[in-house]
Amino acid sequence: MNLAEMLSYADIHQLIRIAGHYSCECDGHSKNELIQSILSAINRKGVFDRFVQDLSTEDIRFMNSLLFDRRDAFSLEELIARVQQTTFVKEDKEKLNPRETISKFKQRGWLFNGYSHKTKYLLQIPQDIKNKFAEALFRQFHADLVVTEEPGVYRDEHKLILDDIHFFLQFVYHHPVLLTSDGTMYKRYLQQVLEGLSVWEEPVAKGGWRFGYGRRFRDYPNRFSLIYDYCFYNGLIEERENMLILTETGTSLVHAGRKDELSLVYRTWMKIYKGPVPNLQSIVHWIERLSRQQWVTGKSLSGILCPFIKPYYYDLPDNILDQRILQMLMHLGVIRLGEDENQGKVVFTTQVGSRLILGTYVAEEDKIEIPIEHA
Repeated sequence: MNLAEMLSYADIHQLIRIAGHYSCECDGHSKNELIQSILSAINRKGVFDRFVQDLSTEDIRFMNSLLFDRRDAFSLEELIARVQQTTFVKEDKEKLNPRETISKFKQRGWLFNGYSHKTKYLLQIPQDIKNKFAEALFRQFHADLVVTEEPGVYRDEHKLILDDIHFFLQFVYHHPVLLTSDGTMYKRYLQQVLEGLSVWEEPVAKGGWRFGYGRRFRDYPNRFSLIYDYCFYNGLIEERENMLILTETGTSLVHAGRKDELSLVYRTWMKIYKGPVPNLQSIVHWIERLSRQQWVTGKSLSGILCPFIKPYYYDLPDNILDQRILQMLMHLGVIRLGEDENQGKVVFTTQVGSRLILGTYVAEEDKIEIPIEHA
């Protein structure tokens, strides 16, 4: 529903509070006059952009967490959890009052209680307010975005990851792959697999931290870790009695010479990575929107998006954006990455990438929890 409809269901006391927030001069006893005054205030040209500019970083993070969620209603508990995720500093979290934040957004007319018997305990954001907020935030982001020319050299992996998943399944089908006591492939098998992939990666060096971004992220390099985890979590391979074997599903894929859809790999990546990066879906949507069919600098993207990325243990926002998001999107064939001699890293979202991001939705609770022994 849009704002006008939600205002019509609101009681007059809430309308008076909303009208007071926007300094509306109208008859406080007339519900119709209150609604018209509120709509006029919110829809006045340029006014909404100023509302967004006046918000704190935490408030913008909260609204941003709702923008790309396809549901139209949220429980109070869920919104409290979203508000709690907006503070990245422990001291600030202790001062935070989530209910006060939610009440503030209700007073703005950006959140409403449901009106039906089924939704009266849920909170909803008007669709046109969501759209207005996204457009205002885009204009704010675009002012800091640096657009550049196509670089002389760039990487575009297209659908190579699908070829490499197929190669890995064939390798396991044709070779007895032994596993160590902790369930990882012996070095000689891993080396053979890595040498056969379309994109070369160095084996993981000993020492340093590696956890959180996949079940085998600790043991295998980034791209192959995703390939392995994709096959494991989608029931194509199985670790059984110190052997890596294909399941019936994996064997049938090899026999048919069939490759999975890229959207399935992208969805699996999203489910794995949204644990350490809770707002991954919204970050990816902003990357798509800001670099859609145009080259933009990685530095300007970092300046815009890093304030929305919470550090994950030793992984800082700059590295999360660069290594965990942009690099993996490139491996998934969603974006191109290039190097400009003046601007450094540059980013471009392809048409295929835009269709994949805009056409794929992973619910907030739909994620793959990595067992603690693998973290």
